[in-house]
Amino acid sequence: MQAMTRRQTMTAIILVAGLAACQTPPPKPQYPEITFYNLEPIHLDVARIEVVDDYVPPMRAPNVEQEFPVPIYSVARRWAHDRLRAVGTTGIARVVIKDASAIESDLRKTPGLKGAFTTDQATRYTARVQMAVEVRDDHGFKQASAEASATRSNTLPEDATLNQRDQLFFDMTEALMRSVDQELEKNIRTYMARFLR
Repeated sequence: MQAMTRRQTMTAIILVAGLAACQTPPPKPQYPEITFYNLEPIHLDVARIEVVDDYVPPMRAPNVEQEFPVPIYSVARRWAHDRLRAVGTTGIARVVIKDASAIESDLRKTPGLKGAFTTDQATRYTARVQMAVEVRDDHGFKQASAEASATRSNTLPEDATLNQRDQLFFDMTEALMRSVDQELEKNIRTYMARFLR
């Protein structure tokens, strides 16, 4: 009877270990930094550059930007560091991050028996970035400004993994910030030309 109990115990341990192995999630991928150091810096006739985070993430549904593997706001801050150079003696260039949000919304799924055999797009993610660059004098008065914004929206199927979702988030962040970079540079050269050096 004791041998049977030991055998049953060993079988149970092996089964539990096997189930645990089956449920182990794949390793979380490492994502590269999104940088702009390969682009030519924009030289501004100001004494310093500062970044202002005007956007405060609500940290609750439907917002999901806090779940992005590379946060949108951190890439926006990186943009200011990589693209702008202060080469003057007075004044401030202020980079204002006005929006760095991502919203999750559920999509309608196929109902009934047909739905059981259909893999629907289950969730839509919409991310948005809005930034401004302002030149202010030493008294804080605005002398010139340029703005840019971008929005990206993508869906995921109901059988998507967490890693697939994170990859989508990374791709959205990269696309958003590349678009904002291009628009901001164009607008800086258009509306802030007298401060370019």
